[in-house]
Amino acid sequence: MPQLDFSVFPSQLFWLCITFFAMLFIMSKFIIPKTAEMINLRKAKIDGYLQKAAELKEKVEETLDKYNKALQKATEEANQSLQKTQQELDASIERKQADLSAELNRQIAEGEKKIALGKAKAQQQIDEMSASLALDVLKKLGFDNFKAKDINAAIKQNGDKL
Repeated sequence: MPQLDFSVFPSQLFWLCITFFAMLFIMSKFIIPKTAEMINLRKAKIDGYLQKAAELKEKVEETLDKYNKALQKATEEANQSLQKTQQELDASIERKQADLSAELNRQIAEGEKKIALGKAKAQQQIDEMSASLALDVLKKLGFDNFKAKDINAAIKQNGDKL
């Protein structure tokens, strides 16, 4: 095997050192700087993206805070409007109930007046019929000296006691 031949070791070591240092020089002067530059560019880009993301996050948080405040304000305004409307409705209902109660009381008073008039008419008719009946009964019993005026006075006198 040629690689294990000790006579060629010095030339192999020589070429190994030259190749190693040439590759090291090429790598340090051309490839590593370009790679480092690319890494730095990528890092700068990533940092820029992270910074933009942080700014956007702050804007989103501010917008979310504004939205929540606006939503809370709108909710409060809606609640106030509902309370105001409820109070107005309650007041309107109370007014209508008072009007209805007054109307019902007026109708009840009118009804009571009509009933009282009807009762008075009925009482008058009963008194007239009683007087007529009493006069007829007295005439049939043979008491002709009673007059309708006397019977009416007696009925009124007894009616007032009831």
